[in-house]
Amino acid sequence: MDEQKMNASPAEEEKSKEVKEAEEKLDESEKINKKIKRREKGVKQYQFFILRVAILLLILWLLFFVFIGLTRMPSGDMYPRIDAGDMVMFYRLDKSPKYGDIIVFRKASPQFPDAPMYVARVVAAGGDTVEVTDSGVIVNGNALVENNIFYRTAKYEGDGFPEYPITLEGDQCFVLVDFRNGGTDSRYFGPVEQDEILGTVITIMRRNNL
Repeated sequence: MDEQKMNASPAEEEKSKEVKEAEEKLDESEKINKKIKRREKGVKQYQFFILRVAILLLILWLLFFVFIGLTRMPSGDMYPRIDAGDMVMFYRLDKSPKYGDIIVFRKASPQFPDAPMYVARVVAAGGDTVEVTDSGVIVNGNALVENNIFYRTAKYEGDGFPEYPITLEGDQCFVLVDFRNGGTDSRYFGPVEQDEILGTVITIMRRNNL
């Protein structure tokens, strides 16, 4: 073999050299292609990661700013069912609550013009006639029976308080808090309008008295 190499003509040696250079160039080209493919794969993986993060953020935004709301119970007005400081989760798209639903809403009043947030229970809806008397709550001529309310429902009397009976319009509801002794509800500021409702409560995450 060595003898054949030694006897190789200059033309053959030149050809062999060209073949070797071509093979080296091919190897270098393959290395470059592999590097490009690795970089493209890395870019695609990064783009896919960014896309997943964007989709996740979009889902979270839709979930917590369009469909679901979270707020802290601002007072003890719904005690013992909901205590002050508990986290209240509500469904934002339900703006037509029915009897027994607990709603989150904002209501402006002469004393609180900045429309603070309230949580209260619906006891009457559009078309109902409500009256709060010394003997309790009357809805459409019938005494309201509430088995889970442990406090007397007192009527608020004086200038500025609602006058009874009240017949609710189609987009109104009458709400009462569970802690009836001095709680702030429709006895204080009157019916709640539909556009004041933020949503209907889904669940409570207890923060106190665990």
